[in-house]
Amino acid sequence: MIESGQVIDFSKIKANCSNCSLHELCLPRGLNVDDLEKLEVVVKGSRPIEKGTHIFRAEDPFESFYAVRSGSVKVYIINESGEEQIIGFYFPGEIIGFDGIEHHKHTCSAVSMETATYCSLPYEKITDICKQIPDLQNQMFRLLSREISNDNQLLMTINKRSAEEKIATFLINLSSRFQKRGYSAKEYNLPMSRQEIGNYLGLTIETVSRLFTKFQRNGLVKINRKAIILENLPAIHSICGGFSDKPTNKNTMV
Repeated sequence: MIESGQVIDFSKIKANCSNCSLHELCLPRGLNVDDLEKLEVVVKGSRPIEKGTHIFRAEDPFESFYAVRSGSVKVYIINESGEEQIIGFYFPGEIIGFDGIEHHKHTCSAVSMETATYCSLPYEKITDICKQIPDLQNQMFRLLSREISNDNQLLMTINKRSAEEKIATFLINLSSRFQKRGYSAKEYNLPMSRQEIGNYLGLTIETVSRLFTKFQRNGLVKINRKAIILENLPAIHSICGGFSDKPTNKNTMV
């Protein structure tokens, strides 16, 4: 059995500036006190929101980026069949909301998977500040490019894999993301259901459950409900064909 104190419960921790993706904007190097104060005024923290609360929905006007501070968030679209298609899971320190930049409205929806808090960064205000702080604009572009590239890298990797490789890649990706933000690479809670994992990876819930059982039987993982311990990371890496531990998102998921 896994003791509850062994794993990361993202509903009970908060990201701080040092392990948040927004730190490059909120605390960029070389800014003077006056510039930092301008940013502090712009970035707003939310009150806790309950599980199932939307941060934004598809077709909502695009107003802000959002950095998850605690809890976890699922991002999804509604496909042509009217069904939910999950496109990412996001955890403390990761950012959502880039989808709204081009058309000034969101093309997907973001909903909390558990009690969560977040910081909002209003797009128009940060654009105005970039005009006053030239170096900040370049940092903004680098941040956006990196987050989008990371998402694309994971999706392209997953799409080319077998069912077993997809599950292994998913676990390794989460491990890498958590580790790079100062959390455990081996022990954490999965706030999403088996069905949601299958939806994201393009697998049935039966396949996800069967492979988790197989991984546990082979000593790769230990699972107790949502709590998971990766007991043999090298073996899981081997299954997913050497998937890189470069930071990828939601995230993400992403």
